[in-house]
Amino acid sequence: MTKEEFLRLAQTTVLLDGATGTNLMAAGMPRGACTEEWVLEHRSVIQDLQRAYKEAGSRIIYAPTFGGNRVNLTRHHLEDRLAEINETLVGFCRDAVGHSVYIAGDITTTGEMMEPFGDYTYESAFEVYREQIRCLYDAGVDLLVAETMISIKETLAAIDAARSVCTLPIMCTVTVDAGGRLFTGGTAVEAAKAFADAGACAVGVNCSVGPEQLPAVIRKVREAVVIPVIAKPNAGTPVMDALGHAHYHMQPEEFAGHMKQLKAEGASLLGGCCGTTPEFIRCLRESL
Repeated sequence: MTKEEFLRLAQTTVLLDGATGTNLMAAGMPRGACTEEWVLEHRSVIQDLQRAYKEAGSRIIYAPTFGGNRVNLTRHHLEDRLAEINETLVGFCRDAVGHSVYIAGDITTTGEMMEPFGDYTYESAFEVYREQIRCLYDAGVDLLVAETMISIKETLAAIDAARSVCTLPIMCTVTVDAGGRLFTGGTAVEAAKAFADAGACAVGVNCSVGPEQLPAVIRKVREAVVIPVIAKPNAGTPVMDALGHAHYHMQPEEFAGHMKQLKAEGASLLGGCCGTTPEFIRCLRESL
C-alpha cells in the first residue's frame, strides 16, 4: 500500500479492528505471558478472532506483533527468534483474512524510559524499531501502526525508522488521560503535530480511556493536522477487582453511540482497544 492509496482510503470512514490482548486473556492467555509466544502456540485463537473482526466490518486488521521488538522479547529470552516471530505472526494474520482487508504491522513502546527521564536514547529506539519494521516489511504487511505510544520522542524514532526501511504508510496513536495528556509529557495535539511533520499518514489516540472521554481531544487533534485522525479507545474505564483484573462494562451499543460522536468530531479511522470485541465493531458498523 502506498501513502497515496492510504490517504484515498481514509477519505471515507474506515473501521479498524478491536482489542487483541483482552480477548486473548479471555481465551486463556495467562497474565504476564509473552503475548507473541502464546499466539504462536495458539494459532487458531488469533485467527478466529481476526476472521471475526473481518466479518464484523474491519478494513484494517492489526497483526499480533505488538511486543515483537528486541527489548520486549529479551525480557522473555526470545530475542534470538525476533525475525521468526514477527514473520510467522504476520503469516498467521494473512492466512486468516487473506488480501480482502489490509494488514498493519503493529509496533508499540519498548517500555523503556527515554532521556531525560531514563537512559534510553533516540538512537537506541531507532535501531530497535528499524529491526522489527524490517521484519514486518519482509513479511508483507500493507502498512504500519505504532500504537499505545507513551513518548513523543520514542514515536518519532519509530517513524524515522520506518522511513529508513520502506515507504509504507505509518499510523501513530498515543495513549492519553481524559485531558489529552501523555504520561511522559506533552499532549495529544503536540504529538499529532510532531508525528504529521515527521511523515505519519494518520494520527490519534488509542487505549487508556473510553470514547465518552475523548470528544474534545479528537476535536483538537482534528483542528491541528490535515492528515486522517484515529480514535481507538477502550470499552470505557475498567473496574479493577481484588486480584488486579480489569473488567470493562461498556456495552457494544453504548460504545458505538459514543464513537459516532468521535466521528462527528473528525475521526475517520475508528476501532476499539481493551475490552472491545468483534461485536463492538459490528455495532459500530451498523450505527454508521
